Amino acid sequence: MSTQLLSSIPVGRKVRLNAIHGGKVLTRRLLSLGISLGSEFEVINHRGDGVVLARDGNRVALGSGISNKLFVETID
Repeated sequence: MSTQLLSSIPVGRKVRLNAIHGGKVLTRRLLSLGISLGSEFEVINHRGDGVVLARDGNRVALGSGISNKLFVETID
């Protein structure tokens, strides 16, 4: 599967986080939200380039600054 920016994934697709193109601060911020490399989520909404992700009944909204630094692959 090819790796894409999280902000480019259509609503309703399930994705796996493959790469974070940011520093330690961003990585720690994502970990505090329950997001780490290998995590799987469903894209449930777009807000501009920002996205809302769902996993295990929890939702997390990420702005465009973060979603444009996360690379994911779609899963079936």
